[in-house]
Amino acid sequence: MENQENDAQTTEQQQPQSGQEASPARRSRRGRRRRGGGSGGSGGEAAALVKAPATAKGSEKPKQLMVVNVAEGDECRIAILNDGKLEELYIERASAVSHVGNIYKGRVTNVEPSIQAAFVDFGLGKNGFLHISDLQPQYFPNNRGELEEVGRKTPRRERPPIQRCLRRGQEVIVQITKEGIGTKGPTLTTYISLPGRYLVMMPGMNRLGVSRKIEDDAARRKMREILDQLDLPSGMGFILRTAGMDRTKRELQRDLQYLMRLWKSVAKRIRNERAPAELYQESDLVIRTIRDVFTNDFDKIIVDDPAVAQRARDFISIVSPRKADVVELYEGSEPLFHKYGIEAEIEKINSRRVQLPSGGSLVIDTTEALVAIDVNSGTYREQEDPEATAYKINMEAAEEIARQLRLRDLGGVIIIDFIDMRSEKHRRELERALREALKKHKERARMLRMSQFGIIELTRQRQRPSIKRSIYQDCPHCKGAGLIKTTESMVLDVMRLLRLAAHQPHVARVQVTLHPTVAFELLNRKRTAIAQLETDSKRAIRIEGSMDVGLDEFRIECRDARDRVVEFSAGTNGQSVPPPLPPVRPPVRVDSRRGHDRGRGRGQAQRSSQAQPPPGPARAERPPARDPLPPPAPAESSEPAGGTNGTNEGASGPTEWPVDE
Repeated sequence: MENQENDAQTTEQQQPQSGQEASPARRSRRGRRRRGGGSGGSGGEAAALVKAPATAKGSEKPKQLMVVNVAEGDECRIAILNDGKLEELYIERASAVSHVGNIYKGRVTNVEPSIQAAFVDFGLGKNGFLHISDLQPQYFPNNRGELEEVGRKTPRRERPPIQRCLRRGQEVIVQITKEGIGTKGPTLTTYISLPGRYLVMMPGMNRLGVSRKIEDDAARRKMREILDQLDLPSGMGFILRTAGMDRTKRELQRDLQYLMRLWKSVAKRIRNERAPAELYQESDLVIRTIRDVFTNDFDKIIVDDPAVAQRARDFISIVSPRKADVVELYEGSEPLFHKYGIEAEIEKINSRRVQLPSGGSLVIDTTEALVAIDVNSGTYREQEDPEATAYKINMEAAEEIARQLRLRDLGGVIIIDFIDMRSEKHRRELERALREALKKHKERARMLRMSQFGIIELTRQRQRPSIKRSIYQDCPHCKGAGLIKTTESMVLDVMRLLRLAAHQPHVARVQVTLHPTVAFELLNRKRTAIAQLETDSKRAIRIEGSMDVGLDEFRIECRDARDRVVEFSAGTNGQSVPPPLPPVRPPVRVDSRRGHDRGRGRGQAQRSSQAQPPPGPARAERPPARDPLPPPAPAESSEPAGGTNGTNEGASGPTEWPVDE
């Protein structure tokens, strides 16, 4: 009945408005705004009333979903869908569990005044990096116990040098803020923060704060008034999270009590544990994502694992009892991510090129120093106005770039090359659109204005390696460069090295192992050159093909006349085999007549040396009898190498072996 009455009132209010719309079609925009009507007449209102049921039917479909895919013991993936479009993706594997947010009791191992940082051993494989800007005033010399206020850290220029604050072996309480990337260790801070559902506790701080994402001044003042009514402990700072908006005092007080119990357990471990030790461990990915991302706007949380689904229900029943039924267990036969088309979106994330709806595209290249993004117009054209073409593609690109940065977890320095636009108004609108899109991210970003060349520079906070780095590894052949040498280049490089190796003084035979494709080119195109090189240098050259060698790799091995390995450095991608170390044996003096050992005692040897003059050049030190010399090599034919078998085993002219006299 109430709905019918409301509909009747709405209809009565709309009838005069429909009558106003019956005015003449030709009237000014100002008059149309003054009357508050449109140009569609009463038929437009009727159409709106007819479409209302369709809108209501469409509202039954969830708008925001959290889809959780669990591979037991291996991987957990969480996708955030907004109207069926992938907006966020979180991946955590058992082999690379995140340590961000964990609190440790560590010990300073080294203080570097040149970079104003210290390295801390906190129990993991790599030492953490602690900069002076992340050091709380309690570690400053002559500190009087003054506390910093939330959001107002001591400026860098007012901080003392780090060598006056920390010393080697000193214990510090640190928290990981960023995972180690590559050879770098994790980034640490002494500004401890414990996140709850609605509040963030910051021990050693003072004052209350409201999240910067809450921009409405009236809402900020209202929440500050509620925070002032809470029973807050001394020496603790608190920040109201975005999820705490419009929460009652009772809900905030309950979250505060939970954080106080958590900090008491951490403080107890600080007193009892010896460094290095772990004091607090963050929750798993599912609980962490629900705590940080989940809001009342989500319609469902779909999980394909019963244990994880039950754990999510238990957590939501504590932090948001009214939404406890939002968790749904998926029991279908089709994989969950395939059902919602997420797998196809993940494949697009890993692609270098991203297509835009209008026909343009983005090209994203990640390097060691920065991320470069190029905006291309593609097939889209506005024949009448090139400026309109550039403006439309750039506006589409701004939204998609912000989405890709979030999905791929890209951070650091980011350079975006937009299509050139002449209109200053369009440039400012593009900057505003990109800035607003980046505000939706929890990672902080700082953006500069567009340059005269249409380039926007920005920096984005990076907390962990990118999704691409988590899934892929560098190619063992190209070492991550994405390029390898051509076959022709390899043939030329090998020929240069063969000439170098063939003229080494102690080399009698050279063997090169290459990829079969490169070996085929050498034995066909360079057959005559190799044979001529063998004739001139009187060295044997052997070419072999092996699938174990990459297209731009080779192994070169040089041996002398005694078939011993001669050390030779290729100086390129080739891998030279080092010579084996000879066994350490004491030299044995032998008689020049038949090589008989002088097995006399030390005294007899001394008397003999005094009675007879020392032996002449006929005496020589030779290897022991158990390591005989190889027999002389037979004379080889003077036929050029590679006659019939194509292996270049022969050499022109006989090879003379050095023989001891």
